[in-house]
Amino acid sequence: MKNNLLRFIAILLVVAPVSARADITLEIVTQGSHQIPIVILPFAQESAGEHALSPIVGADLTRSGLFSVLDATDVKPAPADVEDVHWDDWRNRHADYLVVGNVQELPNHLMEARFRLVDVNTQVARLNMAFQGTHEQYRMVAHHIADAIFENLTGDKGMFSSRIAYITKNGNKRSLKVADSDGFNEQTMLTANEPIISPRWSPDGKRMAYVTFELKRPMVVVQTLATGARKIVASFKGSNSAPAWTSDGKELAVVLTKDGHSQIYMISADGTGPVRRVMTSSGIDTEPVFSADGQMLYFTSDRDGGPQIYRVSATNSGEVPQRLTYGSTYAVSPRLSPDGKQMVYVQRSEGQFHVMLQDLTNGQTQVMTDTSLDESPTFAPNGKYILYSTEVQERGILAIVSTDGRVRQKLTTQTGDVYEPVWGPIQ
Repeated sequence: MKNNLLRFIAILLVVAPVSARADITLEIVTQGSHQIPIVILPFAQESAGEHALSPIVGADLTRSGLFSVLDATDVKPAPADVEDVHWDDWRNRHADYLVVGNVQELPNHLMEARFRLVDVNTQVARLNMAFQGTHEQYRMVAHHIADAIFENLTGDKGMFSSRIAYITKNGNKRSLKVADSDGFNEQTMLTANEPIISPRWSPDGKRMAYVTFELKRPMVVVQTLATGARKIVASFKGSNSAPAWTSDGKELAVVLTKDGHSQIYMISADGTGPVRRVMTSSGIDTEPVFSADGQMLYFTSDRDGGPQIYRVSATNSGEVPQRLTYGSTYAVSPRLSPDGKQMVYVQRSEGQFHVMLQDLTNGQTQVMTDTSLDESPTFAPNGKYILYSTEVQERGILAIVSTDGRVRQKLTTQTGDVYEPVWGPIQ
């Protein structure tokens, strides 16, 4: 057996103990897309039931919409390595690739999952890797395995080991929650009887900025996920809203009305130091977001009459902002792809609100959604999927669409309406 890649990656995450139960239910529809047939064999010595690694890896690949995962639940005993695999069985079932692995106990309550990704026809290993973590981190270990397989077979980075944040509303109770990208390991960061809006991940995924009305007025708060520690960083007279992290995580752009109408200011992410106004306009400037390299600032403004999206240098050396959206009287909520080449936003047309995707190199746009009350689009960390909130049958849900439009998912929760999602970085 030839192994053309051998790497070892250790995962040691600081997480609070939480339930592995999924509070989000996925419904996946794939249209017109070739799916890669792959089998994920049960890992030798993996835990039974819901703590097994192989079903999580298979579920990750399935929800990408790019893989057809063949049933391997009847394979017993689980092969520990490639020499125990019955290759003819999988060739006859038209599998292109096969994953075989095992789990070993390590000192200090650690586990190691080692696996090979093998071409069924040639029996040549494309990947031979190992991941470590505590037993409580078994789902994250599985997500990293799925990321490695996804990247090897598609050429794109995986996104399964990322997390999402969102807000739920059940009656008067609002909760800001964080979960794995598949909806498991949900943690509640904040619960209040007042609105919570605009959650934003820090670039390193360790902190969250958001707006809370807990004191009956809007304030921008930064919270550390590992400890739960919170700090009010903007509580000026009037409105404090729409936080956006700089690419180095040291500052936030926020929208304040302390000097009149809504304008964009820069503040330190720890709430110390001076407040700096980015620009001055006669209109309302809001919803700032920085490009990944930190060079450009995108924002929504009504300076030309109705809300549209503009771009200006983040240093704002006095140049006139460039308008980016046309063809509608209403365009809001810009978010950028990780490579900075695409932008998603919400456009209103004939009374319907759709997620739009714009190519920033040529300005071309396309409608990405078949729902009509869309809000808060956000890119996956690999730039290949868009997460957004919408309303179906008078209920707020989350939805995902791939940037090529072929894969669509609906994510519902059993705990009321869910809205304002934001996709976090790879952990």
